[in-house]
Formats: sequence, structure tokens, C-alpha cells
Amino acid sequence: MRATAINHVLKLICLHALTASVAGCATAQLETSGSLASYNDLAPADGVTTKSKMRVDKASVLAARSVSIMPTSFSHAASRAALTDKQRRVIANAVDRSVCIGLSDRFNIVPSGQPADLTVHVTVTRVTVTDPNVAGAAKVASAAPMFISAGFPIVVPRIPYGMGGLSVEAEARDLQGQQKAAFVWARDADMLTSTPRVAASGDAYDLAGEFGADFSKLLITGENPFDKKLSTPSMQRVNSAFGGKPKYAACDAFGRTGVSAFIGGKMGAPPEWNDDAMPVTE
Repeated sequence: MRATAINHVLKLICLHALTASVAGCATAQLETSGSLASYNDLAPADGVTTKSKMRVDKASVLAARSVSIMPTSFSHAASRAALTDKQRRVIANAVDRSVCIGLSDRFNIVPSGQPADLTVHVTVTRVTVTDPNVAGAAKVASAAPMFISAGFPIVVPRIPYGMGGLSVEAEARDLQGQQKAAFVWARDADMLTSTPRVAASGDAYDLAGEFGADFSKLLITGENPFDKKLSTPSMQRVNSAFGGKPKYAACDAFGRTGVSAFIGGKMGAPPEWNDDAMPVTE
């Protein structure tokens, strides 16, 4: 078959996949576990691909200067997902690392258990596991056009089956234990922006970082994080993304990831291969 004919077939596949995505893509479901001090006055605040509800005391959050992060936990329902203990630990740690690095843009991060203006805690309420076999097939399908499209790469949407998802709830409390912000969040992997990883934990791990970024924006601005325009990442975030020393030593409790983890993710490797979720000791 000539290259032009192959390209035509691939384009038809892409169009069909996109049509299927628009017509019947899965919708993330918000889940709660009772871990929040209060669920009163939570208002819908959805993003393009994210479902959420939130409440924030803007004045109190903006007045805060320090944050302590309690380790993320799994609800009873979420702990029943078909994941290994290490996969659960890596996902939870990815949440905490993302929150810690994100909040470092404005807050002073102190070690867990020490007094702070705000104490943050996140609970994973649902994990939809990734089908490793389908993810592997999707990875192969996305790479093939690079070799057969006569020098013109074609974007191939991910196979719309076996994709994972993540739901979490989080809050920030003051020194008196009063809730100052609450966030219930859910998102599923999608065909266009999610990179398939050959592991049950793959999508949940990547979405953990997305949640951390959204929750950080909520506490930094005191406003709906989905209303904010895209901004250039701070230098401390860029440095941390490439495995550099974080702005605050407290973030080293959640380990570091670097270039090898980034490359591993792009290649579809399981998160636990490149992220041991262990504290950094220097």
C-alpha cells in the first residue's frame, strides 16, 4: 500500500475516533468519602475536562503564609481498586508532590505535623484503573504513523477504551481546625491529551499531578482555578520538574522526579518504574 493511501486510512481512523469521543466519551464522576469537615456550600466549578465542586474563604486563604501537607490517604472504596500497594503509594505521593511544588509559589511549606496557617489533606475517593493491554496497543498505534506518513506525522487519538480516572476530595484547615477551602475533583483520561502508560496506575498517576496543579491554584488565588488563564510556570516549578532541589526542603518528603521519569512517561512506562515515591535525604 502506498504511503498516501496509508495516510488516508489513518486520517479516517482519527476522524472516526474523534467523532466517537465527542458523541460518547466517559464523564468523570465526583465521589465523596466523608473525610471533609464540611460539605456545605460547595458550588459546581467545572473545567473543560474536569468535574469539581469547591468552597473557599478567600480572605482567610490569601492571608495565610504557611502550609503543612498531611500525606494523602485512600478512602475505603478507592483502596479496593486493583492496584498494588506500591502503585497506591506512588499515586498518593504524586498528589502530595504536585500540591507541595504548586503551593511553593506563594506559601512557605513546613514539614507535616508542624504548626502552619493552613493544613492541607487530600483523600483519593475513586481510582479507575488503566487497562495495560489497551494502553500498550494505543502506544504502538500512536508511534506507527511517525514511520509511515512520509515525513508528516499524524496525531492518532488514543484508543477510547480501558482508560483510567481519578476522583479526590481535599480541604485546607486553619490553626483552629476550621475549614477554609474544600475541593471535590474528578477527571478521566481522554483520547487527545492523555499519554497511555502500560500500567493499571498509569492514568491515575498522571491525573494526580493535574489535581495538584488545580488545588494549588485554588489556594494561591482564593478563586476558581478553572477561571484563570494559562501562565508561564515559575522557575521553581521548572526546576522541580527536572529533578532539581525544591524551593522548600519539606517537599523532599515526597521525593523528586526528573528527566528519566519524564522520558519514561512519554515512552509509556509504568510510573512505579521511574518514581520510587521515597523521601530525599541529604
